[in-house]
Amino acid sequence: MYRYRLIIVSIAFFVVNLTLFSQTQGVNRDKNRIHIKQTDEKITIDGLFNEEVWKRAERSGKLTRVTPTDTGYAIAQTEVMMTYDESNIYLAAICYDPTPGKRIIQSLRRDFNFASNDNFMVFIDTYNDLTNGFAFGVSAAGAQRDGMEANGDEVAYTWDGKWKSAVKNYDDRWTAELSIPFHSIRYHEGSTEWGINFGRLDLKTNEKSAWGPMPRQFNHNNLAFTGTLIWDKPLKKVVTGFSIIPYAIAKVTQNKEAGTASRWSENAGLDSKIILAPSMNLDLTINPDFSQVEEDRQVTNLDRFELFFPERRQFFLENTHLFSNLGKTGIQPFFSRRIGLNTPAIAGGRLSGQIGRGMRIGLMNMQTGSKEDIPAANFTAAVLQKQVFKRSSLVAFLVNKQVVSRLDTSYSGYRYNRVAGLEYNLASSDDKWTGKAFYHQAFYPGATSAASTASGSIVYSTPYFSATFDQSWVGSDYVAEVGYIRRAGYLQSSPKIKFTLYPKKGNILNHGLNADFDIILDANLKMTDRITKFGYSIGWKNRSLVSINLTDQFVKLIFPFDPTNMKKIMLPAGSEFNWQNTNISFSSDTRRLFYLTMDGGFGRYYNGHRTTIGGSFNYRVQPYGSIAITASYNNILLPEPYSSAELVLLGPMLDLTFSKSVFLTTFIQYNNQIDNLNTNIRFQWHFAPVSDLFIVFTSNSYIDNFQNRNRGLVVKMSYWFN
Repeated sequence: MYRYRLIIVSIAFFVVNLTLFSQTQGVNRDKNRIHIKQTDEKITIDGLFNEEVWKRAERSGKLTRVTPTDTGYAIAQTEVMMTYDESNIYLAAICYDPTPGKRIIQSLRRDFNFASNDNFMVFIDTYNDLTNGFAFGVSAAGAQRDGMEANGDEVAYTWDGKWKSAVKNYDDRWTAELSIPFHSIRYHEGSTEWGINFGRLDLKTNEKSAWGPMPRQFNHNNLAFTGTLIWDKPLKKVVTGFSIIPYAIAKVTQNKEAGTASRWSENAGLDSKIILAPSMNLDLTINPDFSQVEEDRQVTNLDRFELFFPERRQFFLENTHLFSNLGKTGIQPFFSRRIGLNTPAIAGGRLSGQIGRGMRIGLMNMQTGSKEDIPAANFTAAVLQKQVFKRSSLVAFLVNKQVVSRLDTSYSGYRYNRVAGLEYNLASSDDKWTGKAFYHQAFYPGATSAASTASGSIVYSTPYFSATFDQSWVGSDYVAEVGYIRRAGYLQSSPKIKFTLYPKKGNILNHGLNADFDIILDANLKMTDRITKFGYSIGWKNRSLVSINLTDQFVKLIFPFDPTNMKKIMLPAGSEFNWQNTNISFSSDTRRLFYLTMDGGFGRYYNGHRTTIGGSFNYRVQPYGSIAITASYNNILLPEPYSSAELVLLGPMLDLTFSKSVFLTTFIQYNNQIDNLNTNIRFQWHFAPVSDLFIVFTSNSYIDNFQNRNRGLVVKMSYWFN
């Protein structure tokens, strides 16, 4: 056990020492600079730029290409101007369009898909730390997109702010005007500089561009490459803001499978937001709505471990990075979906923001009631993040689940379960070096020294070469009841390398080789899993992509398992299997009205064979939505006495956006693995910022006779009072 920890600590020591020579000032902060001056002129958000202040405002200058190549100025140029008054920041963007033809718009939905819509974005480093900030943008059709940014290049577009925008379209250009209230964002009082970058995607020229130049391997929103926004005077403290978002919900459900009659129910509650300081926010909720208006999409499940589905509930989404980025994939000490899905949530609160330069805090508490054999519990998560060097950070956290009611004899959990930990996140100023090291300790009745986990990873990335080394150890007694832990009692090594070439001539944009290795050893250093994968991919200038992967896989089962995952005759624990397979995938040009993705594979699978075919077919009805069909087919052939299976998952979907505020989504999911036909119809009227009316119908039926199992109709309305 101790040698495992020694390995992790050694990696952490290497990561920290690497940081000492990798941290410098932001790449573009001295080269790209724009001034912003206050105005007392009233600005009308109409996209016309009629006000005098726009004639005097400093212009950003030319944007440079990021993709398909990261050299030279963009063909489709963009000019940006900025000003502000006591309450708002204003941006004006002129997006020139030298290429004839329709501008490409997938839909009018808020938080549109970046890669499928012509758009303009602004990324603001309000804390001036190259790490945290906000993103705002509009499509050429006027749809809005906004998100909260953390860790340098991770944007949570589930966050919604209250701001205004307007777009005007002309033959040779389109214009965008944005008004962002100071109380909708977080920043330090007295600031004189922010980091900022302007981005543009023009799909007709297949060109992504940015004001602050950046290498093409990085995300468009990477704050390491922001320029500098220079204020004409120090920023004042925003007046404390207070808003209430009440909701009311009514639903009728019927469970024919359980033999229950139709049941009506209703509920109401509210969320409130209080701005305690320009950089500190308090959220309170009473009787929160933790039902999910948006249903999880089904998948064909051939995994031996629990599947991960992302959080969709609104209360947990603001400042989500502080909590959701603890640990790593598969070793997450806090997973908010563990709270309130199976028991009623009573009330909760969250305090989050910055307390001084480079120090972020997150405190969350939620109280749930009891239901059947699940007792009432209190959930707490506390995170303290301190920025070190230029873009790296140290994190300390505590997650606690405390049962507060009498335990039922059928309850299998602990009266309390706590996880505390320390983490170090590495990010060099040019983002070529990133990494993470952490140590977590679990506390619960009967916990041993093996109730802990540690991990260390380091990534080096350039446009032509990237390499990753990831080492993790999870103790056999590590338990995180509020987390997502795929398995316990193992040591895992996961190195990866990738080479990419960029031809100077021809239609191929890039091509390259990648190799992934993954080895898992048990507590006795005996191998239980090994995956060796070699792949080759080719990307064309028209955005088409094809890849082929050859995989060699070894598994020693640690518990009985049915390879079809239909709980039929099990392969015994301790049995060993080694197999090889080949996979090929293709995706076409998404700029076209009709585009598709296809993938297929064949080869051995455990003690049998598996053939798989899947893909999606999409047709865009510009700009009002799309029609899509997603399908997968798995043919698993196993020798007697084990059961073979043909698994089919079919999911047609209709997504209509009648306007920028009225949406209708309908999808059907046919899944013979779980003998279910699911229908989901969701109507949304986004009648005001962060204010919606939802009408949702859901039905589940057997697939052989289409007899209904259960169904429900939900009506929900929420409104933001500012």
